[in-house]
Amino acid sequence: MSNTNKSEINFLVELDENRIPEKLYWTAKDGGIELEESKAIMLSVWDSKAKESMRIDLWTKDMPVDEMKIFFHQTLVAMSDTFHRATGDEKMSATMKDFCEYFAEKLDLTK
Repeated sequence: MSNTNKSEINFLVELDENRIPEKLYWTAKDGGIELEESKAIMLSVWDSKAKESMRIDLWTKDMPVDEMKIFFHQTLVAMSDTFHRATGDEKMSATMKDFCEYFAEKLDLTK
């Protein structure tokens, strides 16, 4: 019998009366995270049978727009890094990085 390891990542969403997120928390006990508060979550899950991604995008109503822009920029940069590690496609990951720089420039995120 093989010995399998399992790990959980959980999200807790507190909603207002209109079902709009007021508070977001996440837990990853293996990483030492327990009910850590967050202002936004973007999660993509690949359905290989349907060959499509399913997404959950949540943010609290008090998430500042300037922070949302930074969150998107950092997510795009991370996606280009992940794309490179997953595919080894240096040319496309460089193109994605170029777009990230353009994105940051247009939103005045560069300092």
